[in-house]
Amino acid sequence: MSNDELTLRPIRPTDDAAVAGVIRAVMPEFGADGPGFAIHDPEVDTMSAAYARPRHAYFVVERAGRVIGGGGIAPLEGGDPSVCELRKMYFLPEARGLGAGERMLRRCLDFAREAGFQRCYLETLASMTQAQKLYRRLGFEPLCAPMGSTGHFGCDHWYALDLTKPAS
Repeated sequence: MSNDELTLRPIRPTDDAAVAGVIRAVMPEFGADGPGFAIHDPEVDTMSAAYARPRHAYFVVERAGRVIGGGGIAPLEGGDPSVCELRKMYFLPEARGLGAGERMLRRCLDFAREAGFQRCYLETLASMTQAQKLYRRLGFEPLCAPMGSTGHFGCDHWYALDLTKPAS
């Protein structure tokens, strides 16, 4: 399936249930459903409202009118205001291998730069190997410890990207 069959757009309130469904379906697939994971964040059910604030954005990927993934950017909680966090970027199995992850990540990073962030941070899991390959390919570098205070103590891999450098 080609990228042309996928639509990437900002989240709308009518997407909230579908996005929550994606998050709740994908995270357990990778063992990320216990304490300390984003699946328990209060914003999961109201993502459109949570990302309607300044310097926040959440995008969805649709195929044939159905939301099959999403990802967003927000200021890093408890961190330097010049640092944003890539948040809740998850895709249903049917969205994988279609280039949706790279398109989403690039769109999120474009937004982060537009919003004036200088660095992008993310948290992930060792089991999310394909995502980590994408992060590294686009210039993210591994960190030895988490940044900020996201509350996601279940994550075991952390990355950051210097947004002031030209995009790769």
